[in-house]
Formats: sequence, C-alpha cells, structure tokens
Amino acid sequence: MNDLSQKLDLKQSQNLVMTPQLQQAIKILQLNNMELTEFVEEELEKNPLLEKDDRQPDIGDEAEAAPSAPEETDRMQEQFDENWTGNENTESAGNSAENTNSLSGIGSGGNTSFDGPAYNFENTLSKDATLREHLLDQLNLACPDPRDRLIGAQLIDQLDESGYLRSDVTALAEQLSASEDRIESLIKTLKTFDPTGIFASGLTECLAIQLDEQGRLDAPMQRLLDNLDLIAQHDMKKLAELCEVNSSYLEDMIGEIRELNPKPAGDFDHFVVQTAVPDVVMKRLPKNLGGGWRVELNNDTLPRVLVNEEYFTEVAQKTKDKKDKSYLNAQLQSANWLVRAMDQRAKTILKVAGEIIEEQDAFFLFGIEFLRPMTLKDIAEKIEMHESTVSRVTNNKYIDTPRGTFELKYFFSTALGDGDNAHSDKMVKSRIQTLVNDEDPKKILSDEKLVEILRAENIDIARRTVAKYRESLNIPSSVQRRKQKQGK
Repeated sequence: MNDLSQKLDLKQSQNLVMTPQLQQAIKILQLNNMELTEFVEEELEKNPLLEKDDRQPDIGDEAEAAPSAPEETDRMQEQFDENWTGNENTESAGNSAENTNSLSGIGSGGNTSFDGPAYNFENTLSKDATLREHLLDQLNLACPDPRDRLIGAQLIDQLDESGYLRSDVTALAEQLSASEDRIESLIKTLKTFDPTGIFASGLTECLAIQLDEQGRLDAPMQRLLDNLDLIAQHDMKKLAELCEVNSSYLEDMIGEIRELNPKPAGDFDHFVVQTAVPDVVMKRLPKNLGGGWRVELNNDTLPRVLVNEEYFTEVAQKTKDKKDKSYLNAQLQSANWLVRAMDQRAKTILKVAGEIIEEQDAFFLFGIEFLRPMTLKDIAEKIEMHESTVSRVTNNKYIDTPRGTFELKYFFSTALGDGDNAHSDKMVKSRIQTLVNDEDPKKILSDEKLVEILRAENIDIARRTVAKYRESLNIPSSVQRRKQKQGK
C-alpha cells in the first residue's frame, strides 16, 4: 500500500507582468493614425494635463520625445525604456487587464453582473461592412494570385462615389508596373462582383452589365443604351427608329432601365468610399542627397499631444488635500506615459517600415514582379523585436509609395527554396500563370513541362507543388486546357 505524504517544493520561474501602462503601449502600437486620433481625443477629455500640440512638425519630429522638465519625466522615460522592449508577444498581451476584467466573473458561479463592456448593447449589434471590405472579401475568393489581389486592392481604392472605375488602363499599367493585358483581365473579373455594375467605366456599361445578368441585353436594348441622351430629350420617335421597335415596346424597355441601379455603390453611401489614408510616407531622395528612399510618418493625420507642465506646477502649488495630490500625480504619470508610448510607436513603425523598404527595394524600383519572399520573422530578427510586434505594426497600416498606397502586410510572402535560390511563392505563381497564358494551343504545357521550364529559370520546384499552385490559380489541367484552346 502506497504511503500518502505532503511535500513543499520551491520553484523559480520568470513571468512577464503586463502592467496597465504596458498594455496601453501595445494597444497604441496596433492603432493606425485615424484610430489613434480617436483614442487621443478620448484621453484629452479625461486628462486635464494633456493638450494638443498644434505646432508644425519639423523634419525628424515624428519620434520627438516628450517635454523633459521635472524629475518625474526622466523617471517615466527610464521606466518606459525598462518595460518596453518590443518583445511583448501576443500571448502575454492577451493577459491584459481589459480581458481579465471582462472575464473576472467567470467561474463556478458565473458572472451575474451585466455592466461590463462585453454586455453593452452596441457590442451585440452586427457591423455593416464598407464597400471596400465587401469587395475585398470577394477579391480574396476570386483571385488566388496574391499579385492580382494586390492590384485589385489598388483598383478598389480608385472607384468613384458611384462605383465606377474611370481610370485609363494604360495609366494603371504604368503606375503598377503590370501589363495592360493583366489589368484588363483583372478588371473583367472585378466587373462580376456584387453589387452588379460595380467597376463599370460609366453609366452605359453599368446598365449593360445589369441587363446582361438578367438576360435582357439584346441588340435593341444595346442600341437604347448607346442613345440614352435621346431619353432625356424625349425624342422617342427617333429612339424607336434606332432600336427598330414600336413605341409600346420602347416604353417597356425604358421601364426596365429605370428599374436598374445607376449607382452600384449607392447602398454603401453611408460609408464613404475613399482611398486608404497612409500612415507612413515613402519618398525618393534626390541624387545630391545620396539617392535612395526616405520614410516618415504622415504628419497630416498623426495626432500630437504634450504634457502641460506649467499647469501641473500651478495646480500642485495650490493643492493641499492628500487625495487631490494623489489624483494630480496619477494624471501626470498617465499623461507622461501616453506621450512616451506615442513616441515609441513612432520609432517602432519607422523602424519596421524602413526595414521593409530596404528588403523590397527591387519592388519599388522595378515593379510588382520583383516582390521578394519575406516573413514577419525576417523583419523581427533584423530589428530585434518579437514577431507579434511586427504584426501589430503592419496590420491595418498603409504606406504611400511612388507606386501607390499599399498595406504594409502585403509585402510579406512565403519563400520557395533556400538561400540564393529562394523565390517568393507569389512570384512563382505569377510565372506559372504567365506561362499558361502564353502557351501555344497546339503545345499545351503539362505540369512536368512547367517544372522543366521553371528549373531552367533556376526555380527548383516539385511537380506536385506546380500542380498545387496551378489548382490554387484555378488553372485547368493540360488535358482540359487543350480541349478549351483547341475548341474541342
């Protein structure tokens, strides 16, 4: 029979304690400039020692430190530097006081209070998607090629208030360094998205797309669409002659047109469709300054605050009550920490964006076909921070470049191969798509032949990988393509 006994063991372990201030710093880091502005406005209302900094920022002012007057400020700087390393991972951040508070009542008896943020009525309502989000969801499903998704996101941002894409294909191809055939093919796919008529070049095409979907785009209807100005002029006789129909049939046709939606984006009017606002700006340096690139925060949208030290000193001298002094000191500490957190956010974003630009220099110089394989871990190791920090910085933040405005996370892709033979999976998929598009109908490329061509181009890839990429691109097999292209 085993003896039961009690033992007392001592164990030593290390745990990262997420203080409320550190949680705030992490929260601020993942906000984009527009979200940060809203957050700062709330803090300005709560803290009397904070005020807006309306001064025009100088060059390099993005990461400007907070005012350093009293010893308290210096102590706050030391405390911030000791606590913030950029290596606070997601798991630790998940143990925030905010999460703990909302779940603190969960246990054997459950939480009987319904006062927490999780039970707010607003949080139980579904959120309507913006037009951009609605189209991006469809883009991710329709376009397996990451490069097409990247270009498609740029095209979405160029829609006008009606939902029309009025940009010239040649200009778009030059801006994005992509072929006109690729742009035209992608726009053709985008025109199949919901709402019907989106991405049309104008009213006539918008109505034509909707009628075609209903199976009503016959020759008379097309001629009616080509002469819509006659409806405005009420010249029905001439219109009937052009459409080769009688007046009664013409009235029915016009009635059908009036039931269509001339502005596909109209259902999303309460969400203004506009180009993504960049958080970071990338500029080309002139040759007399050494050339290369320069990266800075977008000061036009970046909120700036400072601590009113004079007001604190004035009020502190008149405050006698211990409780009031304690409140005043707490507000000073909170204000100083907020300024430091915003300062650290600026430095971290610039560091990450600068490293991305350095790694993807060929992309910015030569275009989308030169996107290099790169992961969050690659950037994290270069700047000596945790992957979760890089993830927070790149998520939902945009950079304005000479090639357009891109979300920072779009520059990341997995690598195929090792060392000097490493290639971006996006580039390999794009190459496979190009080879299939350009193949001779009489000499359809099998997966084995694609492997041979890619290996000749120093892209070491297995046949099953080619098959997997081909299927992800919705490219039929060689047998099916032969039937399609030879019309059998």
